[in-house]
Amino acid sequence: MTLFRVLMLGAIATCIFAAGTALQQSARGQNSTKSAAASESLPKDVYPDSRSRLPLVKRENLDAEGQKAYDAATSDKRSLAGLQGPNGIRLHSPKLATATRPANQYLRFGTKLDRRLSELAILLTAREMNHQFEWTTHEPEALKVGLEQNIIDIVKYRKPVTGLGEKETAIIQLGRELFQKHAVSSDTFARALKLFGNETLVDLVSLMASYTGTSVLLNAFDQQLLSGQEPLLPIP
Repeated sequence: MTLFRVLMLGAIATCIFAAGTALQQSARGQNSTKSAAASESLPKDVYPDSRSRLPLVKRENLDAEGQKAYDAATSDKRSLAGLQGPNGIRLHSPKLATATRPANQYLRFGTKLDRRLSELAILLTAREMNHQFEWTTHEPEALKVGLEQNIIDIVKYRKPVTGLGEKETAIIQLGRELFQKHAVSSDTFARALKLFGNETLVDLVSLMASYTGTSVLLNAFDQQLLSGQEPLLPIP
């Protein structure tokens, strides 16, 4: 075999190898794209912009009162989901958004409960309602404001309440009885009242009630997790 033929065969083999590699990479890229698309697939009646069954409200389509409500919702830097969540859904009823916003803000940020305990109450509500959106949105926030992972896991995995502080124990026991038994025993109530007092106990229960209402709202409009979020709540 001449040197020329050897060189030609080597060049052909190199081309074939390169073409095969390119095809494999292309196939992997297509599979990756298909996998990403599948993970982002939404139910047929869910709008991509809102990730719920109602589209995002456009500010220019609202009257003056509605635009004021829209501006309040979009300027809130403390919102964890922006308009892809309860704030966006409520804007379809601007009067409701205007009326409920102050109460919701007070219950989350303005009570005598510190943020750590408020987030515990919110997570407890999300767990008892088996609400993926509320849990996945609030678990990172709870960690951010100092709620310990072991306490979060007690709620997440419905573990017995042992080794916790009095207030944390009282919140979990109170919430579990409310959601599971639809009543609160005299002993549980007395302990919570002694720890929190009249005003804060009313606020605590109202915070749980508020997030229960939010979970019902999100369920009705089939609110999906935000793009790229991984579900954090194990739901049977």
